[in-house]
Amino acid sequence: MLTRLGFATAALDAKLLTGHALGLDTLALATREQDGVTDADALRVADLLQRRMSGESVARIIGEKEFYGLPFRLSPATLEPRPDTELLVDLALEHLPPGGRLLDLGTGTGCIPIAVLANRPDATGLATDLNPDALAMAQDNAERNGVAERLDFALGSWFEALVGPPPLIPPSPRWGGTEGGVTAGSSPASGDQFHLITSNPPYIASAVVETLAPEVKDFDPRLALDGGADGLAPYRVIAAQSARFLAPGGIVLVEIGYDQGAAVAKLFADHGFADIAVHKDLGGLDRVVLAHHFKDK
Repeated sequence: MLTRLGFATAALDAKLLTGHALGLDTLALATREQDGVTDADALRVADLLQRRMSGESVARIIGEKEFYGLPFRLSPATLEPRPDTELLVDLALEHLPPGGRLLDLGTGTGCIPIAVLANRPDATGLATDLNPDALAMAQDNAERNGVAERLDFALGSWFEALVGPPPLIPPSPRWGGTEGGVTAGSSPASGDQFHLITSNPPYIASAVVETLAPEVKDFDPRLALDGGADGLAPYRVIAAQSARFLAPGGIVLVEIGYDQGAAVAKLFADHGFADIAVHKDLGGLDRVVLAHHFKDK
């Protein structure tokens, strides 16, 4: 069915969905392929297949996606991590100093800070998100990947999560939080300075979102896609406000759309950043902007 409908990865999709429906891994599927299935099993496979035919990605159906070699759970509130973002993690690992502290804005699944901290046991971080459901999923993924003790979380829009008006932040093991959470003003977020700020913000122009592939526009959260009229609204906030949260010589790394390199680089230059570089992905497309902020001595 998937092949007839033109799905490029039809065989792999069918294998993954069947294994998920039956609770079998790849080896079990291969060794038990002649086993009969119950009517209930067949219905479960058919239900998952129908969801894939509607355009929902296999990762969303299964509820998990691998990123940087690590497993990440998904929810309707989170963007599905994509391989292009691994370049940002590569650069973060390269530029985060020993014992460095990272701030990730709009963290979603938490894939960026979790991947960095999983590969840098000396580092710590703080992740923010506007959506409490996304933040809860990021916390779950941090626990799952063994970095929860080194990653704090703050609820709010961009830097408002750090400075107020103080939003509610879910409890964290590091804070010994209360049942109702704590406010930003009483959390470690207040007054922090970071060696590195990262973000994969929404960068699709509002009018373009509806033209995206069905598995993106129909299933990824609009909040994680829509970057305003020209797709640059989040970068204006990040470029304007990052400096006050950066330690001397700090760096900002942001993922961008393929045609946004020059525009985003200019935004950072206009706000006093220097040594700005646009890094290309494996496809040769602009993907990450790196900008240094050198504070006066």
